[in-house]
Amino acid sequence: MPIRQMKDSSEQHLVIKTHLQNTMNQSQKQPKTAQNGKGPPHQELQNSKPHNQTSPPTKNRGRRRGRGGRKSDQNDVFMRPSSRPCTVAHKPVNQVCDLVGSNANGAVGNGRSLCATEMGFPTSSKSLSFAPRPGYGQVGTKCIVKANHFFAELPDKDLNQYDVTITPEVASRTVNRAIMAELVRLYKESDLGMRLPAYDGRKSLYTAGELPFVWKEFKIKLVDELDGINGPKRVREYKVVIKFAARANMHHLGQFLAGKRADAPQEALQILDIVLRELSTKRYCPIGRSFFSPSIRTPQRLGDGLESWCGFYQSIRPTQMGLSLNIDMASAAFIEPLPVIEFVAQLLGKDVLSRTLSDSDRVKIKKALRGVKVEVTHRGTVRRKYRVSGLTSQPTRELVFPVDDNSTMKSVVEYFQEMYGFTIQHTHLPCLQVGNQKKANYLPMEACKIVEGQRYTKRLNERQITALLKVTCQRPRDRENDILQTVQQNAYDQDLYAKEFGIKISEKLASVEARILPAPWLKYHENGKEKDCLPQVGQWNMMNKKMINGMTVSRWACINFSRSVQESVARGFCNELAQMCQEFNPEPVIPIHNARPDQVEKALKHVYHSSMSKTKGKELELLLAILPDNNGSLYGDLKRICETDLGIISQCCLTKHVFKISKQYLANVSLKINVKMGGRNTVLLDAISCRIPLVSDIPTIIFGADVTHPENGEDSSPSIAAVVASQDWPEVTKYAGLVCAQAHRQELIQDLYKTWHDPVRGTVSGGMIRDLLISFRKATGQKPLRIIFYRDGVSEGQFYQVLLYELDAIRKACASLEPNYQPPVTFIIVQKRHHTRLFANNHRDRSSTDRSGNILPGTVVDSKICHPTEFDFYLCSHAGIQGTSRPAHYHVLWDENNFTADGIQSLTNNLCYTYARCTRSVSVVPPAYYAHLAAFRARFYMEPDMQENGSTDGSGHTSTKSTRAVGESGVRPLPALKENVKRVMFYC
Repeated sequence: MPIRQMKDSSEQHLVIKTHLQNTMNQSQKQPKTAQNGKGPPHQELQNSKPHNQTSPPTKNRGRRRGRGGRKSDQNDVFMRPSSRPCTVAHKPVNQVCDLVGSNANGAVGNGRSLCATEMGFPTSSKSLSFAPRPGYGQVGTKCIVKANHFFAELPDKDLNQYDVTITPEVASRTVNRAIMAELVRLYKESDLGMRLPAYDGRKSLYTAGELPFVWKEFKIKLVDELDGINGPKRVREYKVVIKFAARANMHHLGQFLAGKRADAPQEALQILDIVLRELSTKRYCPIGRSFFSPSIRTPQRLGDGLESWCGFYQSIRPTQMGLSLNIDMASAAFIEPLPVIEFVAQLLGKDVLSRTLSDSDRVKIKKALRGVKVEVTHRGTVRRKYRVSGLTSQPTRELVFPVDDNSTMKSVVEYFQEMYGFTIQHTHLPCLQVGNQKKANYLPMEACKIVEGQRYTKRLNERQITALLKVTCQRPRDRENDILQTVQQNAYDQDLYAKEFGIKISEKLASVEARILPAPWLKYHENGKEKDCLPQVGQWNMMNKKMINGMTVSRWACINFSRSVQESVARGFCNELAQMCQEFNPEPVIPIHNARPDQVEKALKHVYHSSMSKTKGKELELLLAILPDNNGSLYGDLKRICETDLGIISQCCLTKHVFKISKQYLANVSLKINVKMGGRNTVLLDAISCRIPLVSDIPTIIFGADVTHPENGEDSSPSIAAVVASQDWPEVTKYAGLVCAQAHRQELIQDLYKTWHDPVRGTVSGGMIRDLLISFRKATGQKPLRIIFYRDGVSEGQFYQVLLYELDAIRKACASLEPNYQPPVTFIIVQKRHHTRLFANNHRDRSSTDRSGNILPGTVVDSKICHPTEFDFYLCSHAGIQGTSRPAHYHVLWDENNFTADGIQSLTNNLCYTYARCTRSVSVVPPAYYAHLAAFRARFYMEPDMQENGSTDGSGHTSTKSTRAVGESGVRPLPALKENVKRVMFYC
């Protein structure tokens, strides 16, 4: 993350962090909920009220959606008085802005004193600091867990950085490292003063202590490794200039680790990370922060010429216990180092030695081999390496090329025979092209072998993914043992670089204090046999329960795209599903329609119009679709047409489930259908009894946001941003979502807030935050007075930039709705792509693990392995199914609501039990999970050649498209979601 500079006390320090003093939270304790598993807190629910509550909680709040009044233009929605009385009388909540030179007395309704709208967001990074840790959590059953962090002793030596310039410039890190290794070999004992430097492979060299010079030039001769052992050797000469750049501040690092400074010294951390990677870089194949080798574990074949390599991830991290080395196991797909002909045979799944290749075969081979390094095998010990640039369209026997300036032509077959005495056997196969297009060389397939150690970066097929998961899926005990074995094999105590720099690494896993948070009570419908439920080990079931807000489905139809499903079978499945759903009309509007997958649009429009005709203009509420198990693009096409063209909510079911009907499957489908129709399956008991701190006291909206990027190799596809927001309060269970396309690999969400010029209305405001705030107001009759924003998918290096930009957008969106409207914001980053793993302290103790051997759901850690000063925690909110559970890492970057550690940890854990698609707690807080699902769904909207005819809503903003022209942003907008679709959880 960027370095946050500390200013001297003599300088004025512009701070806009708002101190929100919530009197309800600080001076009045909330009633406790019984969590002992003996029964729900009925007595409390009936006999006690939250402080200042004037009326009991209203039942069935979900049925009040739409009571915000008529549709209106942008501003008057927030300015009108509330049409729904709040169940809690609000005490004034005072908010003070530490803003130099501005006054902060702008008043908003309900006695709130808020910052003035003109309180702009800082443009300077120096005026912003992340939320400090408010203390440590106390709630939950205390226990000890082990973490894959190894204590690293801080060196007591001066660390120095030197700039390196190599001429001629080299693009390859491998070659750069070879040059520097030769330089160290030649000059370590003389010019380098016995120093053993660490090198990053690019522009920087690091030493423990100073070199005997400030600037020096070296000349290094390097034998070209492409020229083999006994063959003619090409020698290249390089000029290397080493120049002193800076000295790392180790005192600063020590103060940071001790919690005495808030800004991390990134240079010092980077040096230590590079030093500890130096030896592994020489031993193994480095990829990113991981190292792979076939020697770590025997590679497993994945099929189609690929194999999995095992390896380990390594990173130095600043933590409360000091420096920590985070080690985790890793696996990746590599191209198998096969003879090219054998690779091609595996890729095509057929014998290629006796058959001519088709055009489609050649295209497949060309895609698979482009950019891959091969070495020739026809020259004995000379193993020249080349990178494949293409494939010839002609077979080898037809290929000729000029051998001199007189354009004397010679065939490839003759050339290899005369030049190398190599007879090409399989002349019906094409040749590999290497080099550039202007001067391409031809290499016969049978004379080439794939170079070992090349990672495969393209998309894996389902078989390959399944095979790779089998390799990576390790039980916690096995993973822990492998990690410990890796640390022992790396032998950091014998590492010459670690010794040189004075770094000592422990070989024991960190032992960490943890707490197991209690599961929340869940509320179901009063008419069910079980009105409430306490989940056990992260799961429960729907037996004897009724959804708290079950929706009625009156008008539905079914379309069958599976040839193997007879109409009678489809009919039986629909009947079973209707019985499970209960409030489901047993008869479809029209008979089940059979259709071919390649005519999806025609079939959907036929069903839509036939249904409209039968119901005299009333639209379908639900479309059931039976799909083949392997359906290619059918699922995506169906969702795109239903959600952006026809405005139909759909539920897809695979053929295998239609034939083998299980109660569990039908129950899960009914959960999904209910939330798609606008219902709620269950809510937190504490929510409806208004007992959630900093959520129940005043109207609170919870956002989730995520950006998904195209896969590696897709250089032009846009990234997709999605934002969802809760649409009910105080339950915070139901969400609406919006999506948009933005620039390729752009992480900042561009459409959170935006303005554009309208010829009639002038400057118009819009954006996803604004639209969802308005939607909340319409659904609940309340305007949000508190915002909690869970942001997924952000790496540490982007924290600062994302917070600066997106918090600014949230504030602008609020200010555009009403003068002085600035509800306090808590901004939380959610990370799943990290490498911290938590293990039970004793794997044999069944009371401390779930069935899979993982730590129990609700396990939270906020000490020792967490950040030295900032507000973060690890939470494993789910029960493991297979493999080793990965806890989610939550980092509170900004907190104007003054959450306690217990407050945000308990809220986050409890929300994980409200995920609508299953009766299990999930691993990531649901708003972030839903945003990820919505962004993933929107990719289906891009696949066909899109027409630029999306419609806009009243604000000029569409749920899925930017209103800017395509040429302005360089991104083609997504087609707009239909209004009835974006109001519900269409992505579930």
